[in-house]
Amino acid sequence: MREEPRQWILKKDPPSSEVDVEGVPSILLKLLGQRGVTGKENIEAFLNPRLKDLSDPFLLPNMEPAVERIFQAVDQNEHVIVYGDYDVDGVTSVALMRNVLDAYGVSGGIFIPKRGGEGYGLSDVAIDNLLAKHGKPDLVVTVDCGTASIDEIDRLGELGIDVIVVDHHEMSVRGCPDCIAVVNPKLGDDFHYLCAAGVVFKLAHALLKRRKAEGFDLKDYIDMVAVATVADIVPLVKENRLLVRHGLKRLPQTSNAGLKALQQVAGLSDNVSSMDVGFRIGPRINAAGRMDRPEDALSLLVEKDLEAAHRIASLLDEYNCQRQGHEKQIREEAMKMVYEQCDPINDPVIVLGSRNWHPGVVGIVASRLMRQFYKPTFIISIDEDGLGKGSGRSVEGISLVGAIQACPDDLISGGGHDMAAGLSIREEKLADFRKNFSEYVLETTSKEQRAPRMNVDSEIGFDVLSLEFMDSYDLLQPFGSQNPQPVFMSREVWLTEAPRHLKNNHLKLFLRQGISEHDAIFFGGGERTLPDPPWDVAFTIDRNTFRGRTSLQMVIQDVRASHSG
Repeated sequence: MREEPRQWILKKDPPSSEVDVEGVPSILLKLLGQRGVTGKENIEAFLNPRLKDLSDPFLLPNMEPAVERIFQAVDQNEHVIVYGDYDVDGVTSVALMRNVLDAYGVSGGIFIPKRGGEGYGLSDVAIDNLLAKHGKPDLVVTVDCGTASIDEIDRLGELGIDVIVVDHHEMSVRGCPDCIAVVNPKLGDDFHYLCAAGVVFKLAHALLKRRKAEGFDLKDYIDMVAVATVADIVPLVKENRLLVRHGLKRLPQTSNAGLKALQQVAGLSDNVSSMDVGFRIGPRINAAGRMDRPEDALSLLVEKDLEAAHRIASLLDEYNCQRQGHEKQIREEAMKMVYEQCDPINDPVIVLGSRNWHPGVVGIVASRLMRQFYKPTFIISIDEDGLGKGSGRSVEGISLVGAIQACPDDLISGGGHDMAAGLSIREEKLADFRKNFSEYVLETTSKEQRAPRMNVDSEIGFDVLSLEFMDSYDLLQPFGSQNPQPVFMSREVWLTEAPRHLKNNHLKLFLRQGISEHDAIFFGGGERTLPDPPWDVAFTIDRNTFRGRTSLQMVIQDVRASHSG
C-alpha cells in the first residue's frame, strides 16, 4: 500500500511559567500550556470543573420567548411535538426535550425523520408524515435542526402551528426563520461550542429556574448530554468540558435504563472514557439512524424498564454489525477505486461515487480515507435515478463549506461545517466536481499545508510511563475536539520480540527503550511496511484492563526509522 509518509511536527514548549500546582507533573503543565491553560486558577478550574460554575441559561439568544411559549403550552394544556434529527445529538436532544415536557405535564409526541425517505431536518414530506401521524399540534419544538428551514417553518406558520427552534447549526444566508424563537448560540457571541443536546440542556435549565417540575432532576440527564457532546465532535471546551467530565462519571451509575443497557451490550466497565463514547456507545446509537430505524434509538433512550432496554440495545448492536458490514464493503471498493482512478499521493482531493454504496455509511468511509491519505474526501452514494448524496471530511486548513460554495454549478445542494459536510449531486457531474474541488484546494493552500503531518505534543521517555502517571494524566480528560488526546514520541525504541499479528491487520508490539519495556497496540499496523529498528514511535496512552489487571497501554500512531528527521 503506497502512502506518503507523515511529517512529525513536535510542538514548541509554551512560554515558561513558574506556576506550581500540587500533584500535577511538569509535563502536564506543559500540555496545559500548549492548550492555552495558564495560571494557577485557570489550571485548577480546567482540571477540576464544577457544576456550580454553569452559567445563566438566559444568556443564550432568544431564551426568554422560548421559555414563555413553552409555559403557555403547559398552562393551556397544548399539544406539543418534538421534532429532531436521527444522529446521536438529535436523538438525545429529542429524548431530553420530551422528558422535560413530560415533567411539566405537556401532552404530545415525538418525530424523527428517516434518513432515506425524509432526509435531514424539516422537509415537506416529513411535515406531511408528521401531520398524518400526530394531527395538527399547537407547537413544534425542533431540536438539532430548523435553523436553516425557512420555507418549511413558513409552511407550519401558515397552518397555524407555532415553532421554537433549538439548534446549534449555522445560519442560512437568507437569515433566521420566522417563528417564536430560535435558541441557537450562533446568533450570539458565546456558547458556539454547544451541541444541540447542550442547548436543550440550557433550555431545560432555564425552564427549571422559572418553575420547578416535581420529580425532575436535570443532573440525571448530564450523562445523556455528555454522550451527545462527544459523539457530535464539538469542542470540549468551557461548559462542554464541564458537562462531559461530570456526565462520564455518571454513566456507569446512570439512571437511564437505555444507556445502562447499551453499556452492558458494548462491554464497558466501571470507567467510561470519551473514547468509549466515541467508538462504542455513539456508533450503536447512530447505527439505528444509518439503517433508517432512528425510532429504535429513541425508544432505547426513553425506555424505563431495563429488561426491555436490553432488548432494544441488542437490536442496535445488530444494526451496528450491519453498518460495519456496509462500511467494510464500501471501504474495500473505495480503496480499489483510489488506486485505479486517482493518484493517492499527488491528487489534492478524493471524490468517489457508486450506485452500490449505502447512503448511511458514506460519512464513516470518507473519514477513514481522509485520515489514511490526509486529503479532503467526499464519498457519494448514487441512487437508481443518478442522484448522489455524499458526505465529506476534511483536513486542517481546508474548508468543505468553502469548497461547496466554490462549485455551485456542479452541485444540487450542500452545506455543513468546515471539516464535515454533505452534498447532493447528479452522477454525471462527479468528474466536474472532482476537477473544480481540486482547483479550489490548489488555489487556497500551499504544498506544505497539504503535506501529511502529525502534531506531536511532547517527547517522553518510557521510564515516565506508569499507572501513577496515568492518575494525573487522566485529569486532562475528557479528550475530543479542541482538547485532543496528547500524542507523545519516544526515540531509539527496539523490539524485544517479533510483532504479533492480530485480527483486522492490527499488531501487538513489545517495545524497549533503555531498560524500560512496554507493550503497545498498532491498529492497522499489519498493513504497513515497518522499517528496521531502532524506531521513533509516536503514540497515545490509555488504561487497559484485562482479566481484572489494569496496565498502561501504548497505542501507536506512527513509526519511523530512528533519527529520520
